[in-house]
Amino acid sequence: MFVKTNGWTSVSNAPLDLIAANLRRERERTGMSLSDLARKAGIAKSTLSQLESGSGNPSVETLWALGVALGVPFSSLVEPAVPRVQVIRRGEGPVIHSERAHYAATLLAACRPGTKHDIYWLALEPGGARESEPHVPGSIEHMIVASGRCLAGLADDPVELGPGDYMVYPGDLPHICKALEPGTTAMMVMEHTA
Repeated sequence: MFVKTNGWTSVSNAPLDLIAANLRRERERTGMSLSDLARKAGIAKSTLSQLESGSGNPSVETLWALGVALGVPFSSLVEPAVPRVQVIRRGEGPVIHSERAHYAATLLAACRPGTKHDIYWLALEPGGARESEPHVPGSIEHMIVASGRCLAGLADDPVELGPGDYMVYPGDLPHICKALEPGTTAMMVMEHTA
């Protein structure tokens, strides 16, 4: 979060260790050394070293300069990384209530612009797992369990889900779905670029 006080803009509620980890991740992704990045951003190498160790106190201007030098948005340096797999358990997530009816809507996922969606109803019974090969690059799968229990998600790290649980995971990696109880049902939305 960024706050403006007395005409000065500063970083607030952005943990220094998060900023440090994001800086290191982005610098290593580009293959730049500390010296290269400091020079490109127009800051002292010692300042960058302090920021990457979590002991510096970055200004907005310094982070903007680093973002530009790394070729990433400012937000990627101050926001937590989005996990590859996200699970929202029943009763979690942002809920919006109606004033005129007994109605509550929970946002589970806002889909990306320029994508297509295929919607499937799954009926699963215990036995072998449905092992899926990676789909087209950029595919994402959303699953909401309606009844029963299942093990689903990435093949190397599946998650147990129950009624009302929501999960999103990359569909372009090997993934599985296995019923753990008879009569398991779920809704699956496959999202892919248009």
